[in-house]
Amino acid sequence: MGKIEAICKSTVRGVQKRPVAEGTFVVDWGLEGDAHGGHWHRQVSLLSRERIEAFRQKGADVAYGDFGENLVVSGFDFATLPVGTLLRCGTVVLEMTQIGKECHSHCAIYQAVGDCIMPREGVFARVLQGGVIHPGDEMERVERQGKRPYQAAVITLSDKGSQGLRCDESGPVITRRLEEQGYEVVEALLLPDGEQPLCKELCRLADQRQVDLILTTGGTGFGPRDVTPEATLAVATRQMPGIGEAIRAASMAITERAMLSRAASVIRGKTLIINLPGSPKACSECMDVFMHTIPHGLDLLRGQAGECART
Repeated sequence: MGKIEAICKSTVRGVQKRPVAEGTFVVDWGLEGDAHGGHWHRQVSLLSRERIEAFRQKGADVAYGDFGENLVVSGFDFATLPVGTLLRCGTVVLEMTQIGKECHSHCAIYQAVGDCIMPREGVFARVLQGGVIHPGDEMERVERQGKRPYQAAVITLSDKGSQGLRCDESGPVITRRLEEQGYEVVEALLLPDGEQPLCKELCRLADQRQVDLILTTGGTGFGPRDVTPEATLAVATRQMPGIGEAIRAASMAITERAMLSRAASVIRGKTLIINLPGSPKACSECMDVFMHTIPHGLDLLRGQAGECART
């Protein structure tokens, strides 16, 4: 059980928020009157009071709202909770959607003391049920009714596609196939070929958004810019070679060129990452190989499945 210590908002992005007497939270929008509200996954930002107090003990003179947080709450260490956690305060229900964020340009706090806790300690949520919250109200973690849908991200790697010189057909094919199977596709990205941009997005999606599955398309061949497998292996915490092997084995029955695929499959944290080829037809054929099998693996990564052995 936690307690609301402060509600903060600002009408302009990029400025520190200030405490208010109450906050009205709107479904699929966020805090009414706050500049960060909108139809996206970072509608409400939360920060632990205990983390703010620890930061103050380092000599930082910071007030509630200075980190850009909407809700300061005592009794929760938000950064240790998994994405998908449900939090209730009165009639308001929030679902955690992201842990931490990248700091593109250091804020005033960082410039003053050389550190900022929001990028690693702050979390974000979307509003599932609306209502009014006041300082002093209690917040609790609530159990989800039913299983949360698998969340997925799709990344297309294409120099020409990212420059607008070619239409991305593979990404939409993958997205449609996932949605037909009940997955929630939270992001679909189009990146140029190259290792560093892909590594960055794979880490963000796995660590901050904690999606269950990432499917990439493109960059798995012999071309000098085809480095998707290298980026995928670079971010892996565990290897998962069986899926790539199964895809190549099945694809060999269709074309001998399947042996030229360098596609990898790995695990990062609790996220499964699978490389797919660049053509829409090949993507669909490859997904036929694993779509009926991976849910068990995704449940194991979530800690929601039992062991495979039977008595």
